Amino acid sequence: MFSRTKVAAKATKGSIVQKEQRLMISGRTEAIASFGQQRIWFHDQLYFHDSDLSVYNIVVPLLIKQGSLSIERVSSALRSVIERYTILRTAVRFNPGTNQIEQYIQPIADDIYLFQHSRGISTVEQLDDLLTAESIRKHFDVENGRVVKCHVVERGDKSHDHLLHENDLIIFTIHHIAFDLTSSKSFVKAFERACWIDAHHQSTLLIQQYIDFALYEQAMLADTNPNSKMHKARRFWSDLMHGYDWNRIRVFVPTEIKHDQTRSGRGYSTVFVVDQQVVDAMMMFASSNNITMFSLAFASFYAFLFKLLNNEEDLCVASVVANRFNQETKEMIGMFVNILPYRIQIEPNKSFNHFVRKVQQLSTDILEHASLPYQEIIALHDKQKHQRLPSTFFQYDSLMSSTTQKTTMELTVDKASVIGIYYDRDRSRGNGLSTFDMSVTIAHEHHTRTTECVIDCAVEIFQNQAIVNKLATRFQHILTQLFCSSIVGVPIYNQCTPASYAQARIWLDERIRFDPDKPQVAIYNMPFVYRLQPDHTLSIERLLHALQLIVLKHQSLRTSLVFNAEKNQIMQRIIDLNNDHKQMLSVIESTYETDKQLTEIMHDEKRNPHLFDLAHGLVFRCHIIYYKQISSNHLLSDKDILIFNFHHALFDFPSMKVFHHDLNQAYTTGQLLYDNNTNLRYLDYAVIEQQMPMTGASMFWLDALHDCKLDQPLSLPFDRYRLSNEHRTGRGTSVSFDFGQDLSHDFLIHASSNNISLEHLALATYYVFLFKLTNGEKDLCIGINTEDRYRDELGSIIGMFVNAIPLRCQLDPHLSFNNITKHVQDDMINCMKYSYFPLQHILNQHPNISTPVFLDTSFDFVSSTTKDEKNEIMIGDSRFSLLPYSITISEDEIMSKFDFILTFQHDLNLNKFSCTVNASVDLFNAETICIIAQRLQTMLYQQFTSFNSKTNKPIHELSLILPDEQYLMQSLNNTQVSFSSFPLTCIHHEFVCQVMKHPQKLAVELDEQSLTYCELLYYVQTLSLTLLNEYHISPGEIVCQCVERSLSMVIGIMGIEMAGGVYCPLSPRDPQHRLNALVQQTQSRLVLVHWLTKTEFSDDTLTIDIHSRFANNDVMSDGDVDRLSSVTVTPNDIAYIIFTSG
Repeated sequence: MFSRTKVAAKATKGSIVQKEQRLMISGRTEAIASFGQQRIWFHDQLYFHDSDLSVYNIVVPLLIKQGSLSIERVSSALRSVIERYTILRTAVRFNPGTNQIEQYIQPIADDIYLFQHSRGISTVEQLDDLLTAESIRKHFDVENGRVVKCHVVERGDKSHDHLLHENDLIIFTIHHIAFDLTSSKSFVKAFERACWIDAHHQSTLLIQQYIDFALYEQAMLADTNPNSKMHKARRFWSDLMHGYDWNRIRVFVPTEIKHDQTRSGRGYSTVFVVDQQVVDAMMMFASSNNITMFSLAFASFYAFLFKLLNNEEDLCVASVVANRFNQETKEMIGMFVNILPYRIQIEPNKSFNHFVRKVQQLSTDILEHASLPYQEIIALHDKQKHQRLPSTFFQYDSLMSSTTQKTTMELTVDKASVIGIYYDRDRSRGNGLSTFDMSVTIAHEHHTRTTECVIDCAVEIFQNQAIVNKLATRFQHILTQLFCSSIVGVPIYNQCTPASYAQARIWLDERIRFDPDKPQVAIYNMPFVYRLQPDHTLSIERLLHALQLIVLKHQSLRTSLVFNAEKNQIMQRIIDLNNDHKQMLSVIESTYETDKQLTEIMHDEKRNPHLFDLAHGLVFRCHIIYYKQISSNHLLSDKDILIFNFHHALFDFPSMKVFHHDLNQAYTTGQLLYDNNTNLRYLDYAVIEQQMPMTGASMFWLDALHDCKLDQPLSLPFDRYRLSNEHRTGRGTSVSFDFGQDLSHDFLIHASSNNISLEHLALATYYVFLFKLTNGEKDLCIGINTEDRYRDELGSIIGMFVNAIPLRCQLDPHLSFNNITKHVQDDMINCMKYSYFPLQHILNQHPNISTPVFLDTSFDFVSSTTKDEKNEIMIGDSRFSLLPYSITISEDEIMSKFDFILTFQHDLNLNKFSCTVNASVDLFNAETICIIAQRLQTMLYQQFTSFNSKTNKPIHELSLILPDEQYLMQSLNNTQVSFSSFPLTCIHHEFVCQVMKHPQKLAVELDEQSLTYCELLYYVQTLSLTLLNEYHISPGEIVCQCVERSLSMVIGIMGIEMAGGVYCPLSPRDPQHRLNALVQQTQSRLVLVHWLTKTEFSDDTLTIDIHSRFANNDVMSDGDVDRLSSVTVTPNDIAYIIFTSG
């Protein structure tokens, strides 16, 4: 029954090729236990069987956050989950007959799980005691498959008709032999589904179960292929643990105590918060040296053990990994945790930096071979000790904030009922358990920048709590020695750290897309211009003092960005002021008399590329502009101007709100209170950003951009193209137009009635416009900027948080605009969830992309009021007005860092809309952008005006044709001409009549070339005879022609008609595969070409070069004329067929 799964092999001469192992649905109810189950069972039996405590309980507490839930529904939902996931009713016991630990799925029964109901748990202390009891008491009967307990807790004393209400709890406790922490998410999601559905209709026989994983694991281990995963893992672990003395794996156990002693599971616990200076230093060290925090924390623990064990150099510490090594196990409930021995030999004379890199390499290698079970690793060296429990254990937890967890782990279990994970338990006291002799867990909370260290020690080894507290103090001391300066109080933030992803993107963009050696226009200057209102004054002395305080507080405004060639990274460094606060504050004074002079000064602040010096931290300047003359009393007065100018690499638009607030406070009070030890700084954000877990975001963007051609530009109607080595000039052209009252009203009504935001509606409109503008491109990808302040704590920091992300839309031309809009809204919402994922990471997922051209086409939506509080600021009692202005380079040009960007503006005050199209003059003429704006306006009226709305029609029916173009097309198509011939004749007959009437008149001309009617007839007849005599074209047969605009095109048309054929034009601009497809579709056996197009067709397509047929000047005989006259064509025959773009 328990024989290992056979592995099929395909034999070839001289070799055996193993088939890849796959996790299959077996339908089994009995099998050998997995190695994880076996390890838990053995350790429980060998070490803890006499204990009155359980060290293997996992508690999942759920809190009723909204509404109510019946206890009966809880019971039935849990029963449904246990029925579906058979591991939750699986017995594990020893079979003497097979001498193996085996698992047996039990049938569903009323007593398959334990149930308890409590009331009156009103205080936090009572609840904490109850949760502790759940985690340490022996509840379960593993050998009979009872491994789940449900404890419902009512906080009040009175019964509420068997209903749980807000703040009541549902506490699930599950034995570790059937469950690991990663299973929690799948378990609560399954519970949520079960609350909605009374019974699962899918048979458990059709679902992959944990027992299937156990069989798969055995098959993997049985694979003897030298290149198999397990075989490689055995070689690695054999080499790593070679020569290790396994008697020393429990290093804290005194030699007089037997190694296999039973234990109580009781322990002494202590918790301390790591000093913030140490945390900052560790994060900076990790970020600067490209080291994971796990490796750095582990190396620190090794250093602690090295000193604690009297310079013991050969150390082996256990850690765990969630061994879900294939996709099928990711969402499975079960026990997948594997213990791994991290053995390292310390070299005392080498630096800690060297040792950290050694630990990182060890960690990387171990994770690659983590699938080999712990028992198998030990059995490679000492089969007698294959169940030996390690002495020391280390774990590093990278946590999101509890606030974030509370919002992301909410479950809707009824129409009005919401439950969530309960996170508020006090962990400072521990739970009095210790599985290992000593375990250390370091938990880092990213957003609060706090790190806790929990030390649990077995009471059998450590005699009292005081000893454990002393260990904690010693570990703290080691951390301080490793990461802090020997001089107390030296600020660690003066060190270099990597730039944030946003900073690096701006720094690189300025140097790669725009020529750094010949900068024509500054793209990333951010000047804010304010004019002092009448009857107000401002003290220059107090202003400068306030600015100095701001620069002192906000280190971003004195941060340098330089490229470190050795580390191949852009680094940021906070410039130390050395008590001279003025040295980093650039203040300029000048005067103006006319508006023209003022405009020139303002334009210079915006477009001058030499104002800032990123390498030396000069990223902020204040320009004071006096009206007519510099003030003698050091006061600003009416018509005087202030310009605060920042470089975008260190500043974004939301930073201005922080700047205004602090400027007003510093000017008014003369001081600006802050504490760099407690206040989150931009530098901290940059370091935290490097360490953030982004697996979910990475998977989202990889999936969202699958097969997307990110380096293929949209086929916009360019007037010219940029060479691959040509830099941008930063010069652009702009066209704006207002919607007007009616169109604005229709746009608003459409958004409201379809429950879609204005921004999403505008974006959908842009996508449809691009679809039409690019002649039907269906896979559209553009770039947008996001203000990436995803945490409240980031709102008070001056810095650069903007991220650029790709927005992809795959359009179906047959869908209506309303359907497209809903699709765009869903995509936009999903993208915004993961907008924090740095653009650099997104591009790294696509290493074959040379240039991310999707960033060149952009979109923006701006909501503002004509006059609002943002346009006025107060500095003390003085009021300033923001001066809006458009930066022009010349009379017809503006600044533009994109090739093409559409901006929708919503005036909240007037509730009206307008659009602005900005484009680079490197690629577009101003006239072209003007026409594009007119086409957009035309499409908007088609879509939204009530008398002509096409929102429910397929988007391919929309038209960008302008009214004057429509009129021109109608006039061109109005080809009705009265012919004298009677009865009706064919086209080529009428052509011959014209030749007879006007043989020497010009029939066709192109540039410097022309043909008379007589000459044209000669060439037409020559070609017709070729088609008839050499290629035997018969009347009604389709003949394709693919030539550029030329005289040959006219000759070909009339030649095909005169030979009785059906003319079919093909566009030379179509791709080769489309041309060949059209030839096959028409079943044409002949294509007329000329020298520019003859290479466009495959070798099996018959082609005629028209030019080559005119080289022969033979005189046409009477027989040739008779041959042409004998072609039978009537007015009812088809003259031509044409393929349209639709």
